[in-house]
Amino acid sequence: MERIKAKLKHQDEFGVTNYNNGFLFLSAFALLYLLIAVLALPLLWFETHHGGESANILTYADAFWTLQMSASTIGFGDFYPVTLGGRSLVALVFYFGVGLVGFIGAILANSFFGFAETSVKNRELRRQNQDILEHNKALESKIDQIIKRLEP
Repeated sequence: MERIKAKLKHQDEFGVTNYNNGFLFLSAFALLYLLIAVLALPLLWFETHHGGESANILTYADAFWTLQMSASTIGFGDFYPVTLGGRSLVALVFYFGVGLVGFIGAILANSFFGFAETSVKNRELRRQNQDILEHNKALESKIDQIIKRLEP
């Protein structure tokens, strides 16, 4: 179990937890599709039970597709909700999905290009701060020694 945890995350020398990008990607992807899979059921229920003649989401696959397109912001429009409940679910998945899809995109961009990687910069700043603090302590010690010599 410890080996698995070590592959999912690690702590640097400053105690900052850094998560594996692959783990973050898979977690976000799984969360997104779990949300879509679960919410496709109530979407289908709203549309088939309350949509009347104008309902066009008639199967679970249609509901899943609609939510997937909503989360990705593509929204082809071949299937769309006609009920208030259905529209509310699609809006929820849209807002939540946009965040998750953006997060997934940022992880991929970071993996390929590394320009979003701030942990290296943060570690360098922490190292610089640590050096400055040590230098200040040394100067303080020298000043204390000088003051002791000057005291009568």
